Amino acid sequence: MMRSSNPALNAKVFDGAGSFEVGETMTLQGTVNKTFVLLGLLVLSAAWVWGKIMQPAAPMFEGLEQTARTVPSSVGPLMMLGIFGGLIVGFVTIFKKEWAPVTSPIYALCEGLFIGGISAIFEVQYPGIVIQAVALTFGTLFCLLTAYKSGMIRPTENFKLGLVAATGAICLIYFISMIMGFFGASIPLIHGSGPFGIAFSLFVVTIAALNLVMDFDFIEQGSAMSLPKYMEWYAAFGLIVTLVWLYIEILRLLAKLRERR
Repeated sequence: MMRSSNPALNAKVFDGAGSFEVGETMTLQGTVNKTFVLLGLLVLSAAWVWGKIMQPAAPMFEGLEQTARTVPSSVGPLMMLGIFGGLIVGFVTIFKKEWAPVTSPIYALCEGLFIGGISAIFEVQYPGIVIQAVALTFGTLFCLLTAYKSGMIRPTENFKLGLVAATGAICLIYFISMIMGFFGASIPLIHGSGPFGIAFSLFVVTIAALNLVMDFDFIEQGSAMSLPKYMEWYAAFGLIVTLVWLYIEILRLLAKLRERR
């Protein structure tokens, strides 16, 4: 039985996948290609928003360099579009899997708007943090993929159940924190840069990274089942969801570590 803590990639998404012609089935290579396409679109939109924030500011006086940057007023709406647009398109993709060839690229573009904005904001505050987060994200992806392909890590049923429970608990904590934020409150222990806050971020990064193993297993099994061709886009979409989550959590962890210096 296939199980994944990623809501986009779980056993239920293959139920009623629909009929398809011989030769038009999901393949591992096809899924990899689609993942690169989505990553390219995400990076493209992220770079566009990044440029709006990181472009050199005009000097106030001749011969003087102005290093301070302010976030342009247009960036806020773009980031909101990325967050809520990505959320809406993501849910549409989950419930209408056959639309994935169209909705997945839109989702990647939306997420890029948010990723580009939040990355630039963190970079202004903590110079060099983005390249570290990107390197750690793709380094983690490569290491876990290598471990999975070599058989060092195999998602057993107990492994899957534990990961689903841990991911659900994290989502619940973040949801409670968001609700508290509407009333001007927060959970300082998890958002602070103290030992507990750093330990919490390390835990979340670990869970996000292990979700990649679940995604690899899901994609491999889906390819073996010769699912419809559009499921390549859907599987690539699910992998992007996990990568975005992992990158954001690594960025948050590095920021907390910088604050302790």
